[in-house]
Amino acid sequence: MTKKNSIPVRYSGQHFTIDQELIKDAIDQANLTQHDTVLDIGAGKGFFTVQLLENANKIIAIENDFALVKYLRNRFLSNQSVQIVGCDFRSFTIPNCPFKVVSNIPYRITSEIFKILMFDNIENFLGGSIVLQSEPAKKMISNRIYNPITVFYQTFFDIKLLYEVNPESFLPPPTVKSALLIIQRKQSSLDYELKGKYLTFISFFLKKPEMLVNTALKTLFRKNQIRIISKKFGINLSAQIFCLTPNQWRNCFLEMLKIVPEKFHPS
Repeated sequence: MTKKNSIPVRYSGQHFTIDQELIKDAIDQANLTQHDTVLDIGAGKGFFTVQLLENANKIIAIENDFALVKYLRNRFLSNQSVQIVGCDFRSFTIPNCPFKVVSNIPYRITSEIFKILMFDNIENFLGGSIVLQSEPAKKMISNRIYNPITVFYQTFFDIKLLYEVNPESFLPPPTVKSALLIIQRKQSSLDYELKGKYLTFISFFLKKPEMLVNTALKTLFRKNQIRIISKKFGINLSAQIFCLTPNQWRNCFLEMLKIVPEKFHPS
């Protein structure tokens, strides 16, 4: 195992997680079972992978650096529970089965990773524990949401920033702050087949996030419908549209499906 003061083989811009307490916390918070398939995105030298072996049935370690892929294949050569995949995660074919993610992800493609997991593959992504840069982690849990995709994520998943992570937990230490983010899929009343239509609905209104809720809803609903919706779901019509909670967004969307002719739906 690489010691804390040693230099990674062919350092490729990654910051390897060497803090065993952080790794233990991430695995504990993911609530893994021996039946779970777990993705380790940006597996590096396998610090997460080796600990995951004790807690899950199948681990898919994805790594883009050729030298590290070779290292991982040698390290886990005799272990049938680990599959090493050498590719950029963005070109990885996600398994068509329920899965979790426990990893220290590549910071430079954070937003793309979350979209692949929590939108493109929402049907199978169950959640997990992810170490990432602190700034995007905080945006993920904000209750003032300007970004439509963040509303979408919070609609379908409970997202919690467990704690910020000391730079000394990595080799080499990053210059930015990091955090441990916990994600759990909610029991949803919204069909996953409607995910594209739902994101379009949110995006339609958040083009002008400062607009008052009452004014915004008038572009889609009648006055009496807005009055009923606001009372039914506790919506403050005098607030700005970005202040709606994920549940209120979902409920407004479901109301639209019920009472607004499809030809008037945002597209």
